[in-house]
Amino acid sequence: MSTSLKLSAVALAMAFSLGAVAQTPSSAQPSGTGGAGTSATGGRSAPAAQPGTGTRNDETSKDDKIAKADRAFILKAAGSGMFEVQAAQLATTRATSSDVKSFAGMLVDHHTKANDELTKLANAKGVELPAAPPRGMRKDIEDLGKKKDQEFDREFVRQIGIKAHEKDIKLFEKAGKDLKDPELKAFATKTLPTLQQHLAQAQKLPQAGGKGGGKGGDDPAQMGNKGANTGTTEAGGNTRTGGGSGANKTGS
Repeated sequence: MSTSLKLSAVALAMAFSLGAVAQTPSSAQPSGTGGAGTSATGGRSAPAAQPGTGTRNDETSKDDKIAKADRAFILKAAGSGMFEVQAAQLATTRATSSDVKSFAGMLVDHHTKANDELTKLANAKGVELPAAPPRGMRKDIEDLGKKKDQEFDREFVRQIGIKAHEKDIKLFEKAGKDLKDPELKAFATKTLPTLQQHLAQAQKLPQAGGKGGGKGGDDPAQMGNKGANTGTTEAGGNTRTGGGSGANKTGS
């Protein structure tokens, strides 16, 4: 009886040892090259940030399609274009002068078309455009909206029709000379004459207060100075001419 128990114990011991030997290769297999899923990463899973790296690389390659100066022009031109469209849309309903309303309507049409063309170019170059004009320009529109009647007309013509277009013309003139991208350069060159036309028409409006302005757009102080200067000149001329001849007649 004791002999059979000893044999059973020996058999169990041998079975356990054989089992341990059989398990050793399978436990060591993950550290080797046996599995297709582990061979590419050396037994480690890919870091969570890795997919994001590929996305950033794609965006960088898009940005590299154009020069930094060309990209800056797109953003500035787009911001200015949106600003002038929004201000002109406001003027089409708030202006009291029919000439100012007509001018504003033309700005909406022309700048909307230019903005659409610039948007297509920006998309093709991989440049994401802002959703709204810069903060300073949005503030200018808010301030313009607080004006009323003739004051609104004057501010719109002088700030949007003249001042903003003078800045645009400088931007597009420089772009036509310096831009590297041929399509952007052609866009700037083609748009420049329209901007110059807008400025010339704004300067002719009475509300501009310049040489082309009429009585309706002149400030009272400016009108008074003009009248005083004109009267003085005419009085001086009459004194020299009429007074001299009168004195001669009297003397004779």
